[in-house]
Amino acid sequence: MTKQTNSGIWITGASSGIGRAAAIEFAKTGAEVFVSSRRAAELERLQTYLSKEKSRVEIFPCNVASPSNVERTVKKIIAGHQIDCLINNAGITSFKKAEANSIQEINDVINTNLLGAIYTIKYVLPHMIERRGGTIINIISIAAKKIFTHSSAYAASKSGLLAYTNSLREEVREYNIRIINIVPGAIETSIWPDAVRKENAGRMMKAEDIGQLLVRLYLQKGNIVTEEIVVRPITGDLS
Repeated sequence: MTKQTNSGIWITGASSGIGRAAAIEFAKTGAEVFVSSRRAAELERLQTYLSKEKSRVEIFPCNVASPSNVERTVKKIIAGHQIDCLINNAGITSFKKAEANSIQEINDVINTNLLGAIYTIKYVLPHMIERRGGTIINIISIAAKKIFTHSSAYAASKSGLLAYTNSLREEVREYNIRIINIVPGAIETSIWPDAVRKENAGRMMKAEDIGQLLVRLYLQKGNIVTEEIVVRPITGDLS
């Protein structure tokens, strides 16, 4: 992989799944990688793993659902570093029918998946505008484009983020800021119930493959940006 030693990459939801895989892949390029999650212990395990691989990440525990927490985290990172790329990956879901979702569950999903991403963008964007450059990569979901039952709150959060960032893209073109939306189908991560993973692991995409894709998209050179990419398992979506 091409070295990109001057880049600072902030990845949210990096304690597992896509976020962890992306941190590992970006660390291989020589980038400065900043990882966030509510689960600090998992971030420390990632840091230990990468140190054994002669790579490193810096840990910044953060609950993206809290705007004050996000603001403090951004201030901590930029005190000694530059955020060239923000990867909005933190996310949760609830596999229930709409009538069964509690208000708290709905709030948790919307606050993390939609508002959390908006908060990180809000506090990172001024610095990118000032430098006239940067990349924001958002992990959306195929649920933003295709109807699935038992996913109403999740679909709403991801559809909202897709709409928000599509509008944002048009506002920041003049500042040379790239907005990239990844719209993936089923990926084998802990967001799925254990029974579903056990039954469908062979059909699901791997987080490592998505992590490698993120690196390739970020390292695109010249006057080009992949604004949106849909990736699915070869066998199609889980029903």
